[in-house]
Amino acid sequence: MSAIQYGQSAQERTNESSVLVWDWGVRVFHWGLAVCVGICAYTGFLGPRNWLNVHLVVGVMIAALVAFRVVWGWFGSTYARFESFAISPSAMKRHVREIALGQCRRIHLGHNPLGAAMIYAMLVVLFLLVASGVVALGGALKQGPLAFTLAFANGSLARQIHELLAIALLFMILAHLAGVAFESWWTSEDLVRAMVTGRKREISSGSVQSNRARPWGAAAVMVIIAAAVTPGVILLSNLPARGVPQGPLDPTYARECGSCHFAYPPSLAPSGTWTAVMGGLRDHFGENASLDAGTTVQLREWLVDNAGEHWDTRAANMFSRVSPTEPLRITATPAWLWFHQDLPDKIFTSPAIGAKGACGACHQDAATARFDPQQIAIPKETKP
Repeated sequence: MSAIQYGQSAQERTNESSVLVWDWGVRVFHWGLAVCVGICAYTGFLGPRNWLNVHLVVGVMIAALVAFRVVWGWFGSTYARFESFAISPSAMKRHVREIALGQCRRIHLGHNPLGAAMIYAMLVVLFLLVASGVVALGGALKQGPLAFTLAFANGSLARQIHELLAIALLFMILAHLAGVAFESWWTSEDLVRAMVTGRKREISSGSVQSNRARPWGAAAVMVIIAAAVTPGVILLSNLPARGVPQGPLDPTYARECGSCHFAYPPSLAPSGTWTAVMGGLRDHFGENASLDAGTTVQLREWLVDNAGEHWDTRAANMFSRVSPTEPLRITATPAWLWFHQDLPDKIFTSPAIGAKGACGACHQDAATARFDPQQIAIPKETKP
């Protein structure tokens, strides 16, 4: 039996009048969120690492949209308000049973029980995505308002949770689209068009907005939220990040080592690696790099005191695992190989870079030992 047999004839639908159901606040939230989630999905799963700032800006927009939707759930018009689509397990079961038995009727002008549950679930997941993203940013990348207090381990765990939530959200979106397609067919109501125009067919003479939207009240609440949150975020973001080297390289180290190759920040290797390197300067990767005894002791002590285990950056944590075959070569560590696995070898032999260890050629913040994704800029002249 077709959907039209359950509903009305084409002529009856043509003669029906429409009513405004989705006000401008609901529609702005819906389509704004759709665009923002699409951009975040691309930049998070497919985009290059140096697009992180785009991901962050759009993530902030998602947070603002979620906050607006919560506020609009109290200040919007009738069908935008939470009271019009409260969660009811019994109503959800009844709705599913009616669909299974082919008895589902068009009695919900706003969200039906399953649609209501999806709205609440998406809002919760979006909130958790924003929260886990802030924790991941602060702990793993030492950026944002929580960088001053979170450890890398906290951020690494939050990043995994963030990715799982993102995948869950994508499945929820697919389920939502499937539900929209099914209900559009079942009720002969073009729900996509309704979310554009805001209007749907009346289901009774009384299907009108009983509550008017209060945009000025919503605007006032949003301003209060922004005024309360923004200064705190700025203040906390300007605090020194936890476990990040703050001082410059030792001048002697920068001069002696930087005269031949990029002077690696000591946080890129554990103390054992630096002790071994300074103990084998007579055969330093095939060359004699010997220094006088006093300078050798001075540099060894400085390198050990500032080795990776004394810092909590992503690089310090990930580069602590050395290569089993070339334990003294930073560019042979599993972390270095993983980070650069998508780059062809010819890039590193190009005149613009010159060697795998020329970190400063692509990482604009290499000397600070941060290696932020936003600071990656591979030279265009990378042909050998």
